[in-house]
Amino acid sequence: MPDLSLIKDVAIDAGKIALKYHKTDVEKWDKGGGQGPVSRADIEIDTMLKTRLLEARPSYGWLSEETEDDAARLSHEYTFIVDPIDGTRAFLAGTDDFSTSIALAKNGTVIAGVVHCPAKELTYWAGLGQGAYLNGERLSCGMNGTLQGARVLASGSQLKPDYWLGSVPAFERHFRSSLAYRLCLVAQGHFDAMFTFRQTWEWDVAAGDLICNEAGAIVTNKAKGITRYNQDRPCHNGLVAGSPQLHRQLSARIK
Repeated sequence: MPDLSLIKDVAIDAGKIALKYHKTDVEKWDKGGGQGPVSRADIEIDTMLKTRLLEARPSYGWLSEETEDDAARLSHEYTFIVDPIDGTRAFLAGTDDFSTSIALAKNGTVIAGVVHCPAKELTYWAGLGQGAYLNGERLSCGMNGTLQGARVLASGSQLKPDYWLGSVPAFERHFRSSLAYRLCLVAQGHFDAMFTFRQTWEWDVAAGDLICNEAGAIVTNKAKGITRYNQDRPCHNGLVAGSPQLHRQLSARIK
């Protein structure tokens, strides 16, 4: 798939920019409105990606966390959905749990996606109907179907009793800053599931959603609905991902 090859190439180059600034005193500021921090690295990567991708595919739309949204994207059959650095807080703290996430959606369905974690030298990718891969090796999600003791990725705030029917399940909670990377770890079978109940921006999860699905996992919003992309408001009502059996059990416990 030429589009997937293009996305992989620019994601690798985005990682080179990120590593140039990683563990340095890079210029940063707060975006305000509870949106969190952004850095010079985020903006430089965003500019490079937009230039490279739209020069190669001028008829495609553009949706990125670091670019002012333009409703014109809604009229495009194909749209790039991009997060230059997913996990900016981790990036600024000098840890390795950050990624660049690039997806391509066609009429609301993601057909190609790449999540590149440059500090870990990990590149995940998938094409619709073509499987999911990590550094060239085919991925398959885990088959654990028991919620008790399952290894899940989630922030601590998601364990509030108000989110759950009955008591909070007795799973084993872990955390990674990047939502895209969390989805890839589920696709890889290193964790059994991931979930977030917060409003979830498309650019954080579009590529990881496809990678998970192509590895055999199930991904829905919190209300068990199918995820669609390049929406008017590009946001999901939470996200839940896991192997088919574990996803059913987990979803059944969520309010």
